[in-house]
Amino acid sequence: MQQKLAPQPLVVHRQSRAWQRMLSGRRLDLLDPSPLDIEIGDIAHGLARVARWNGQTKGAHAFSVAQHCVLVEQIAALIKPAAGPHFRMAALLHDAPEYVVGDLISPFKAAMGKTYKTFELRIQRTVHIRFGLPPELAQGVTQAIKRADKIAAFFEATELAGFAASDARACFGDPDTLGIEWPAMLRRPEPVDASAAQAAFLAQFEALEAERRAGAERPKGGARAP
Repeated sequence: MQQKLAPQPLVVHRQSRAWQRMLSGRRLDLLDPSPLDIEIGDIAHGLARVARWNGQTKGAHAFSVAQHCVLVEQIAALIKPAAGPHFRMAALLHDAPEYVVGDLISPFKAAMGKTYKTFELRIQRTVHIRFGLPPELAQGVTQAIKRADKIAAFFEATELAGFAASDARACFGDPDTLGIEWPAMLRRPEPVDASAAQAAFLAQFEALEAERRAGAERPKGGARAP
């Protein structure tokens, strides 16, 4: 009888080249990332070309992580309508590390264990610092974004990935329990080409940045700056 070998822990060794060159010209050290090497154009370009669901979705185009991020931001805004643009920016950037690490499906992430999660979180913190967010978000913010993420996954699963509604509810919960009237554009996401997904992600980023700048310019007391 062949002896069954126990799985060995994954060990990451630093290679002679641990950086990736971006189209902006930046070189991002994947093991020790610097906020100075993070550019929103690189993030948008990468996420628009990474497929959700391992590409197993309906339509002429893959449903990209860039589209997913915009969807999550829109859902998060409905879940917490009083929250400001900082919260929504965190929602938009919640999967930003995937522009360099790709989008592993949840079962594979779990199989990879802590090594992958540590690697992903290091890049996520660096992205947050680059764009003026706390390195680690408050627990309530993280939970709200995770809820929006699961609702987006439900809509994607049932509309694009072939899930029965019952299976999607078992995996991601039921979005209708929140009592929110979800717009059809959120319930029925449609894949677009990479250029359109990239443009939509960048447009949403710029809109949120404008809101954040406007908020920073307001004088104390809540009045808008002239």
